[in-house]
Amino acid sequence: MAPPPQPSTPPVSKPSPRQTAARPVGHSSLPPKPAPLPEPSALPPLPSSDGTRSKIPYAPVHRRTPASSVLIPLSPAEMDRYRNFPGGVGSMILRKRKREDGDGATLGKRARDDEEADDRKRRRMNDVGLVVEHYNARPDVGVTQRQDSPIIGLKSFNNWVKSVLITRFAHPALAASPEVDGGGRNRGVPSRGRVLDLGCGKGGDLTKWSKARVREYVGVDIAAISVDQARLRHAQLRGGPRFAASFFALDCYAHNLRDSLSPAPFSRPFDVVSMQFCMHYAFESEQKARCMLRNVAENLRPGGIFLGTVPNSELLLCRLDALPPDAEELSFGNSVYTIRFEDRTNRPVFGHRYWFFLRDAVDDVPEYIVRWDNFVSVAAEYGLHMVYKEEFHQMFEEHHEHAEFGPLLERMRVVDANGESQMDEDQWEAASESSTLYSC
Repeated sequence: MAPPPQPSTPPVSKPSPRQTAARPVGHSSLPPKPAPLPEPSALPPLPSSDGTRSKIPYAPVHRRTPASSVLIPLSPAEMDRYRNFPGGVGSMILRKRKREDGDGATLGKRARDDEEADDRKRRRMNDVGLVVEHYNARPDVGVTQRQDSPIIGLKSFNNWVKSVLITRFAHPALAASPEVDGGGRNRGVPSRGRVLDLGCGKGGDLTKWSKARVREYVGVDIAAISVDQARLRHAQLRGGPRFAASFFALDCYAHNLRDSLSPAPFSRPFDVVSMQFCMHYAFESEQKARCMLRNVAENLRPGGIFLGTVPNSELLLCRLDALPPDAEELSFGNSVYTIRFEDRTNRPVFGHRYWFFLRDAVDDVPEYIVRWDNFVSVAAEYGLHMVYKEEFHQMFEEHHEHAEFGPLLERMRVVDANGESQMDEDQWEAASESSTLYSC
């Protein structure tokens, strides 16, 4: 968003205290009578090599501008002309003159504000770079090696939650889609619907969408290496790819999808937009959050489903408030995860940053609090209305005895054949995300 316009204070050019009129040139054969010199006390201070005041008045011979020009202030028309050059030379000149004419307190505050704004901009750019670097550096391990992860129980549980969301809410939206394929790719079973996966990462949900018999899939992620790995994973799906897929590397929190990418995949609306474990990065600023929601709303058909997961901000802030008042480091966690805040009291609606570490998954990267009430109200401005919200722990209580999702817990190795959890207490505590679902 553009900053509010500064108060229009007409700048007045200030003549140099050392400026005097040039000496007149006479045309008589006799030299003109020299004008009397002013008293030394009336002379303005001029620097000299020995630190004393010079008694010679300032009267330059070689001028770049007429002597009278510095006494003429900018006209209103000139003010408007300079003001209409945002970021150009004109506005730079105008800002400079305003600084010269302002008082010290105003200038100091403005300088501090400018410095803080620049610092926030640099910090945000650095945050994005850290996130991209982190996810690009994460190796795409095979299924066997993935089972050796020290937090395999937590990873499997998160995948189970996503499977429940997709089955309960995405499947009906896809079944109602006008986009139908005769089943040529899907072993004779008709495939239906289009999915837009924002923050697709390495394609961890491709198998889930394949089981949903989706007709077309589009994945977008800011990390280019991850996108390449997702493209390869799609090509290597068991039994061969059963649906058409396109992959793009783009920051969908800073760029409009339709304006920035190939128009063909976005020429028709999607039945489902999915954002898993990535939505909170958009809440670095209001501008990014709105860009994200605009990309969702513009590409989702009426009656379509927007589903995703975000951190549980209420739980995080409660844990922050529970820290001792004299705590030197504002952090909490266990052997699996660590969350570290930078400030106890400064809690902006957007840009409330913390650092997150998850063993064998996330290497201390900046993330952002998602204020739920604010999220709901801003999403409503884009025609997105909440139909379901539940914490992960409650989703387990709600679905672990379900005829379909109960056995899925065992197949996905969240629990063993005896119903015992593969997660220890530390992993269960780390599973504090909230699931979200919106309709358009």
